[in-house]
Amino acid sequence: MRDLTPLIIFARVADMASFTRAAESLGMHKGRVSTAVRDLEATVGVRLLHRTTRAVHLTDDGRAFHARAMELLAEAEGLDAMFTQHGGTVRGRLRVDVPTELARAMLIPALPALLAAHPGLELEISSTDRRVDIVQEGFDGVLRVGTIGDDNLIARPLGALRMVNAASPAYLARYGTPLTPDDLVRQGHRIVHYAPALGTRSFGWEYPDGDGYATLGLPGDVSVNNVQTYHAAGLAGIGLIQAGLAAMQPLFDSGEMVEILSAYPPEPLPVWFVVAHRRNLSAKMRAFLVWVETTMQPYL
Repeated sequence: MRDLTPLIIFARVADMASFTRAAESLGMHKGRVSTAVRDLEATVGVRLLHRTTRAVHLTDDGRAFHARAMELLAEAEGLDAMFTQHGGTVRGRLRVDVPTELARAMLIPALPALLAAHPGLELEISSTDRRVDIVQEGFDGVLRVGTIGDDNLIARPLGALRMVNAASPAYLARYGTPLTPDDLVRQGHRIVHYAPALGTRSFGWEYPDGDGYATLGLPGDVSVNNVQTYHAAGLAGIGLIQAGLAAMQPLFDSGEMVEILSAYPPEPLPVWFVVAHRRNLSAKMRAFLVWVETTMQPYL
């Protein structure tokens, strides 16, 4: 029991009564979560969870073990407590990476308030759409959208970024305004294709379908691998786009873009704040995290 990670995983599964939801909240693959719980049960020698196709429940032994585990995790501060704001002077240099569009649309405009509150803080902000290596590139913390991609990192879920469907007025004048996903095909609509690496498969057009989301393959003349270029292509009327509300709201307000299919938004994208090690959680990092959460909250 020198490693508390299995206890953290087990506690999250028990609290959420779901391996899938626990994996999502921890930023881990579901298979790793399931393996960690099985290994923990083998270590303690009892079954801790009843598993069915519909739900996960604690056994009698599991309830007793869960209570003791929560006491231990509370004393060790646990994953969430690592990010709790404590006292201490906020000063010094902080090196962080944030997605380009989130930096432009949300964080940089709000930055003066952070610097005014903590005049001793110095920031090095990297903005890129690629997934940086937090350890090899020496970042103190990283704001990530989507999956984490590395189970060894410490990740705090901030929420899910609200997504919208958008088009330029000029585009809608040519093709018409769709009211349902079926109209996208019937009216012959086109999209701007986005893929992180050119030449790979486009994400397609996403829409709610039952309890989940489906993807509709629509034609398009342009493929891009940069979020800002993607937005610019939509603004130019090249095709429909699906983007974060934070970036689109000013364009909706100005009339440069129009929200469409508001009843059929794409799936919100999970947002995480990630650090490599517990020692990265200094007073300046915790202050930065609180500011990020507060700034992004209206769009999550």
